[in-house]
Amino acid sequence: MSTKRYEETLAKIKENNSYRILRNTVKSGKNINFEGKNYLNFSSNDYLGISSDIELWNNFLQNNILNDTSFTGSNCSSRLLTGNSEHYLVLENYLTEIYKSETALVFNSGYHVNIGILPALTTKNDLIIDDKLVHASIIDGVRLSEAKKIRYKHNDLDQLEEILKTERHLHENVFIVTESVFSMDGDLADINKLVEIKKKYDTFLYIDEAHAIGTYGKKGLGLAEELGLISEIDFIVGTFGKAVASQGAFVICSSLFKNYLINKMRSIIFTTALPPFSLIWTHFILQRITNMSKQRAHLMKLSEYFRSKISSIGFETNGSSNIVPLIVGENAKCIKLADYLQENGIFILPVRPPTVPDGTARLRFSLTSQMEYSEIDKIIDLLKKY
Repeated sequence: MSTKRYEETLAKIKENNSYRILRNTVKSGKNINFEGKNYLNFSSNDYLGISSDIELWNNFLQNNILNDTSFTGSNCSSRLLTGNSEHYLVLENYLTEIYKSETALVFNSGYHVNIGILPALTTKNDLIIDDKLVHASIIDGVRLSEAKKIRYKHNDLDQLEEILKTERHLHENVFIVTESVFSMDGDLADINKLVEIKKKYDTFLYIDEAHAIGTYGKKGLGLAEELGLISEIDFIVGTFGKAVASQGAFVICSSLFKNYLINKMRSIIFTTALPPFSLIWTHFILQRITNMSKQRAHLMKLSEYFRSKISSIGFETNGSSNIVPLIVGENAKCIKLADYLQENGIFILPVRPPTVPDGTARLRFSLTSQMEYSEIDKIIDLLKKY
């Protein structure tokens, strides 16, 4: 037995300024405490500021948990054994109702969804075509599939069409896979065009709305809702771990595919069900997110303001969502800029390869609806001085 390879790998990671650590933090609204110091938190996915809303939590506990004499803390089994508590039915029925869809299926996490659906649905006779910048969980799901895999340049739908022209007739089924809001660039997929392509070439369309749930759409159901395209998409994936401030994920799909996944998808069959607490809290929050249009509007205006200010002082940025990247390039320079902002009370972390492509290390500013224009101006002033 030898540990030399692991030691050498870690040494190389450190040399490349890509070494990662776990940080012990305490969050409070838009603020975070790390090693005894308070910061304004720009590294959270709590887009609507729900996770530390004490009034909301107390309301939930008093009316849904503390007085429930039949409450159990865990389902203690997979959903296919004894873990499929009534709370799953309530939540899935509610998702089906608000999406006006045929059905919904809830999972333990977005990672479980993305590593499970595509391998379950595809065979060696199929093709998966995915955007080059999809999340790592989708990449892992694609790798686990037996299907042929082709990646198209980020948001290059002309290239996607060229691939389909030469490949579509060679495969039984084709799955086009993308995110709606890309997690590291903050830009959007052209879902209108993707729906056109899907219809033209008779393919399935799989869209991960993880970073759009809560932030886009009249009811906060995502970019597909905002564009009126929910019924045109075969698989809409969403997560509860970001704007919903809970745990778990879901897919909106047909009853045929729901039943198929229950029987064939390993990451739902072979995992313990979510605890009732998480399912009840998720349902409770989803009902409130549908009415948070003011928070969504403020978040988008604030993000647009921040992005324009970053550009105006000569820094490179991208996108059009509340995820605002400041692209630095080199790992060492990115770390240095992050350290500078942290020294001045801004909790922002460097994002480096392999999370993003080589040479595109960045600061990923993740804005929440609790933030104010004065706080954005503070960051801009610090960047000017830097």
